[in-house]
Amino acid sequence: MSDKSRQRSVEGVPFDEMVREQIRQLGEDPERVGLLKTPERVERSLKWLTRGYELSVEAAIGNAIFDEDHHNMVLVKDIEMYSLCEHHLLPFFGKVHIAYIPNGKIVGLSKLPRVVEVFSRRLQVQERMTEQIASALMDVLGPQGVGVVVEAAHLCMMMRGVEKQNSKTITSAMKGVFLEDLRTREEFLRLSMVNGVLG
Repeated sequence: MSDKSRQRSVEGVPFDEMVREQIRQLGEDPERVGLLKTPERVERSLKWLTRGYELSVEAAIGNAIFDEDHHNMVLVKDIEMYSLCEHHLLPFFGKVHIAYIPNGKIVGLSKLPRVVEVFSRRLQVQERMTEQIASALMDVLGPQGVGVVVEAAHLCMMMRGVEKQNSKTITSAMKGVFLEDLRTREEFLRLSMVNGVLG
């Protein structure tokens, strides 16, 4: 992380002091032993959790795009995802399933989770993040199509509000043949939702 980003503040107020004031506003004493280093820890934690703002899809993929005459579906499923809900700054987390049908080019499989990181490590809503992942892969790979499904649990629903512990939110984004061809879309959704041979 650059020195400039480490020094971010609002109207001259350092990040850790803003956290210290939040602790005061909650009725706690930021000077008590257990909270003395909390503002610095929160600053480091939030900058880590939102590092996606400093990442790009191009850098995440790098030169790992290869010419290949393969025209069948490539699916990477159960990619772990952690993000922060932009409405309450509470985590949501789950799994991302990504499939694409190449159009003369394939991407290194490890790069797909890196693309997820670019968009998940920001203040987000699940719906937008799903669309961003799909659109980015369409732009970079130029495939015949892309499908993305995200399954996530939201702590803003589990810890507050309706407090529904077992709810899950599922979003999808379909591009190209995944949107236009019913059989392709159904194959992707079926493969995404079933447990594979690896468990």
